Amino acid sequence: MGPRERACKGVPGDEVPRIKMDLDLTEDQKTFQREVEQFATSRIAPAAAAIDEEGAFPRELVREAAKLGLFGINVPTQWGGAGRDYVAYALAIEALAKASSVIAVSAAVNNSLVAEPIAEFGSDAQKQVWLPGLASGTLLGAFALSEDNAGSDAGNQQTIARLDDRGYVINGRKVWVANAEVADLVLVVAATQPGSRGRGISVFLVPMDTPGIERVATADSLGIRGLGCMDLELENVRVGADALLGAPGNGFQTVLWALDGGRVAIAAQALGIGQAALDEALEHAKSHTAFGQPIGNYQAIQWMIADIATELDAARLLTLKAADTVARSLALTRAERSSMQHGSQPRTLDASMAKLFASEAAHRAADKAMQILASKGYRRGSVVERLFRDVRATEIYQGTSEVQRMVIAEHILA
Repeated sequence: MGPRERACKGVPGDEVPRIKMDLDLTEDQKTFQREVEQFATSRIAPAAAAIDEEGAFPRELVREAAKLGLFGINVPTQWGGAGRDYVAYALAIEALAKASSVIAVSAAVNNSLVAEPIAEFGSDAQKQVWLPGLASGTLLGAFALSEDNAGSDAGNQQTIARLDDRGYVINGRKVWVANAEVADLVLVVAATQPGSRGRGISVFLVPMDTPGIERVATADSLGIRGLGCMDLELENVRVGADALLGAPGNGFQTVLWALDGGRVAIAAQALGIGQAALDEALEHAKSHTAFGQPIGNYQAIQWMIADIATELDAARLLTLKAADTVARSLALTRAERSSMQHGSQPRTLDASMAKLFASEAAHRAADKAMQILASKGYRRGSVVERLFRDVRATEIYQGTSEVQRMVIAEHILA
């Protein structure tokens, strides 16, 4: 028996290693994907245009999504979550985003940036207080990291948390905090050792009804309208020492860990938008005629559609790979994870690659879809026009494309 036959039959051989690659979803993942797609198509998609036009946070739809377990997808069942894997999470965010970016991002923030860090780094008491409500949708979370001078340079935190004999007092201003309009809990990133950058940052669990927090309306955004983004002014906000998430001064690692998962979710969001753009382009190419035949018969249109489909498929593979990598990292013990430097973790590289490629591929998809629909797509209020505005944000938040390239280069050069 030759080496090829040995490999195919599972017989060990020196010349050819046995390789197994399975790109199929599990039956449970497929079922979950269909359930989310059905909900997104029947309940969210019909409301997407109104959410965008009115710019109002869709409270009722968020409650409905939460009842399906979509706001605690990865939260362990012991804390009230759905306990699903990260691939299922990516599939859900993609399906939601295909219908409405607003619902998808709200869910992603609650999952990746609030509930998951609490599940990973929180005390049992913190988990008991917050996770059941966050997972069920009776509570909603927000994540306050960005500042006017701490966006891409997230270590440059000017929000200060000072320790005294009664706990911490927090002062500062956070900008573009998604879900802030209706959030019950906000994770506040603040410097506990001012001037120490990443080595002196901590994360605090702050109820939004804590005295000293003021919601400040922001300027209207180009896309993702209705996400409830607001600035937060924190003036002498007092919290107990038990509000600290994880160890003091270790918050920057918590932030980076959360952003890994968040970037997978943004990649999935971009995929949903890109797929929606492709669907619009396909429908128009088949139904709109020019010079006596459907425009889809013309090579110029065919090539644009081929490019969109190919790039989205490649982005989907990168995104699912990143989701699987995150899932594998979560399966490691705490000791195994703590022994790894953040920069050496494959989840970071895979998440950045997925976000970079998926967001830019989806942007190109929306751009080409608008070109295919021409004036019909360029018109204010069209689906493609909304997708075109929404997708641009995926190249900016949770690390711009430039930041993702920096992260990727750092890993590759190392």
